[in-house]
Amino acid sequence: MKRFNFKKKTLVILLTATIMLSFSFKSKFFEVAKQIEIYNTLFKELNMYYVDEINPAELTNKAIKNTLKDLDPYTNFYNEQDVEDARIRRAGEYGGIGVTVFYTKKGIQISEIYKGFSADKADLKPGDIIISVDGQSIKNMERDQLSMYLKGTPNSKFSIEVERQGNIIKKEVIRDKVVVNPVPFAEMIDEETGYITLTRFNEKASSEVKKAYRKLKKEGMKKLVFDLRYNPGGSLLESINISNFFLPKGKTIVTTKAKIKKWSNTYRTTNEPLDLEIPIVVLVNGRSASASEIVSGSLQDYDRAVIMGERSFGKGLVQRYRELTYGTQLKLTISKYYTPSGRCIQELDYENRDRKTGKVPKFSDKGINTFKTENGRTVYDGGGVLPDVKIEVSKRTEATKKLLSTRAIFNFATNYFYNNPKIEDVENYNFTSSDFKQFTDYLKRDTTFVTEQESLFKKAYLSSKNKNISNEYQKIREKLFEDKIDEISKNEDILNELIKTEILERYFYKEGVYKHNLKNDSTIKDAVKLLKNESKYNQILSGK
Repeated sequence: MKRFNFKKKTLVILLTATIMLSFSFKSKFFEVAKQIEIYNTLFKELNMYYVDEINPAELTNKAIKNTLKDLDPYTNFYNEQDVEDARIRRAGEYGGIGVTVFYTKKGIQISEIYKGFSADKADLKPGDIIISVDGQSIKNMERDQLSMYLKGTPNSKFSIEVERQGNIIKKEVIRDKVVVNPVPFAEMIDEETGYITLTRFNEKASSEVKKAYRKLKKEGMKKLVFDLRYNPGGSLLESINISNFFLPKGKTIVTTKAKIKKWSNTYRTTNEPLDLEIPIVVLVNGRSASASEIVSGSLQDYDRAVIMGERSFGKGLVQRYRELTYGTQLKLTISKYYTPSGRCIQELDYENRDRKTGKVPKFSDKGINTFKTENGRTVYDGGGVLPDVKIEVSKRTEATKKLLSTRAIFNFATNYFYNNPKIEDVENYNFTSSDFKQFTDYLKRDTTFVTEQESLFKKAYLSSKNKNISNEYQKIREKLFEDKIDEISKNEDILNELIKTEILERYFYKEGVYKHNLKNDSTIKDAVKLLKNESKYNQILSGK
């Protein structure tokens, strides 16, 4: 009898739980349907009765983006043009003129020229602003409109007007098939040490890394410096393939955990490796993210390479594209990923964003957890991959962070290029302290780098009815500028390298920057030094 009562109670509990879950699901579904209906009726009323004409696409685009903005920065809506741009980035080839650009109110400003493509052949330069295409002005156009002008069918010709240093120049340009090589540079540093830089994880990443590796092996490579600095990531599968080059078949590289069970997976190496013996130093910094962290994290967890540099970015989230109607897409975060030792290296906790201030807490604020590598070394989660050998750089001030969010360095490099016709020696070029002083002097003329204090003070002055304080206003402005320069000067080591890179690119393209770095980059020098010290290299990986 007791057994019967127990079974009866269990059945009642199970039925109650099932009913509650069913009610919860239906309630949630009803709430979603209700909110969609509210938006639909609101949109119809606006479209029919609002006094002025409205742009349906623009209104909906803004509504969607506003809906997503409080989630994470990787969950985004893509209209038809955005979908095409994303496809191009993944594929690594497109019909265009071989440039990267800024979209501005004046038009399309060229930020980088790819060597050998049509923009280069037409003698376009970084800093040039395209203001008309085939006779049509493109001033004050939206980004979506501007992005369509340069891409198109290979071999198609068009004419442009370019604003350069206050002058208007006319050019004819032919679109090329532009292929973006994710491995733009692979050379021998010395007789036995090879260097490969990987800039993105597009669909060509693993094949190009393999090609570069085999090339260097033929040239006598016995040690490898693998540079993932400034690599923002990309394809998850490409990161697994690249990890597989240096790890045995069957090893777990990354595990993903999602709300939907079928999207929770364990990804393992499936191919025979290229090389299980070659000593490797992997370089990372604060701009190495996502797929870069999967590669560096897995090689660290299996003690296969020494990780050197600065703590990586800390993006432990995985996105997937979902098809929507009319050729649009949603890219949304579907899971978190974990390295072989069990680490989630996600830094920012978007789920617990402060809704009032918008501030996103860090997982590292709650404490950092320890994990073990295959050899028993201690590694950590809580934000990025912490390098085995840390390269110390100055801590960025708020003023420096603000400076780097503007185009002030880009504008200075453009100005420098037109004032200095030639740099003789790419390998020995140096950006000195006197050059840095020239940069800070230039900032007096540049209007893009404005700190919050300067902005607030100017706003207060302009709103003041007392216009007899202009002398005092000017003195305080000068003091705020001096303070700003003092703050960025604390990061002169970081800024000098960034400015030098921007300048070298103007004269020698990206290729020149890599050639210069191969001889002068202090982190590359430290990597080579460590690889030559076999006992120290092995000691780091053994954890003893």
